Amino acid sequence: MLAAPGMLDGVRRRLAESGAEPTPARVAQALREQGRVLGDAEILGAAEQLRSELVGSGPLEPLLADPSVTDVLVSAPDRVWVDRGGGLELAPVAFPDAGAVRRLAQRLATVAGRRLDDARPWVDARLPDGTRLHAVLPPVAVDCTCLSLRVVRPRAFTLDELAAAGTVPPGGDRVLRALVRARLSFLVSGGTGSGKTTLLSALLGLVGPDERIVLAEDSAELRPDHPHVVRLETRPANQEGAGLVTLEDLVRQALRMRPDLLVVGEVRGPEAAHLLAALNTGHSGCGTVHANAAADVPARLEALGTAAGLDRAALHSQLAAALSVVLHLIRDRAGRRRIAEVHVLERDSSGLVRTVPALRWGADAFVAERGWQRLRELLRGAGPQERSVRRETQR
Repeated sequence: MLAAPGMLDGVRRRLAESGAEPTPARVAQALREQGRVLGDAEILGAAEQLRSELVGSGPLEPLLADPSVTDVLVSAPDRVWVDRGGGLELAPVAFPDAGAVRRLAQRLATVAGRRLDDARPWVDARLPDGTRLHAVLPPVAVDCTCLSLRVVRPRAFTLDELAAAGTVPPGGDRVLRALVRARLSFLVSGGTGSGKTTLLSALLGLVGPDERIVLAEDSAELRPDHPHVVRLETRPANQEGAGLVTLEDLVRQALRMRPDLLVVGEVRGPEAAHLLAALNTGHSGCGTVHANAAADVPARLEALGTAAGLDRAALHSQLAAALSVVLHLIRDRAGRRRIAEVHVLERDSSGLVRTVPALRWGADAFVAERGWQRLRELLRGAGPQERSVRRETQR
């Protein structure tokens, strides 16, 4: 039984001031102090309602606990959406009112050590369990607080599991294993929610156990199954404007930590220039980048490099020597995530870098494109594994 919102305001304030857990006894005492006398059923209902607001993720708790859910999105008290890998669907969950959504967003922000109020009406943070939190308060968010939660599972998917799920075509896992074995530098590209982080985590799990992986991320989401991983995460400035740690800072620090593999979780700013510079000085590396297609990756990096002060010629010169392969993921209309294409990089007659299709998605296997010969040469560093790749790839 839900209690009237106004009746619980005083109880909320008292419990917040005391820091006490909303047990039925404490709720009953707080109600009596307001001059209210309720029956056992009403007190239990009020206690459960307050517990939902003050502990855990409130009414979103069962959704976040569902292992099939990757995203939970709240756009109104009665509009809660979930993504289970097949596109967004409306969940049978509702908040009492818009105030309840706001209170949950603010409490989660506090748990993440961030501020969310009228003076700072949005937050992007990571909760202690790894869940990615983003929230925007009214009036910036019209009508109601918008809350987005992206679930990060405690265990990364293996490449075999991704192949079984259809992210990788039959036999395509051999290409990816050879890519990691040859220690090629690569980027995983794609749109939001296409599975870039999931694929990259799986590939990092293939790195030799005697190699040291250093991760630099804006929000720590990569969780590779590997025995030697160093994780670095950015930090926002505090209320006085001090203490800011950027991805640029992390990439510079990572280079001093003797990485065998330098990983930037998402390349989306001036750190692109530092990553390319690192990959031009004997380091191997990889990361993810937002792009509509593999062919768009050079232009995307060009834009990011410009923000770091690199001119076009310098950026393309570094890019040609730094990266070897682009793996591009898409999410089709049915919600399925899959590797749509694999490209290699080459310079054109003007000296600019472009990508060349080497493999594209096929229902039975990767289908070879004109860049396959170049990719095959790059994979020869994988030894016998590369011969297996040739057998599993359509000509």
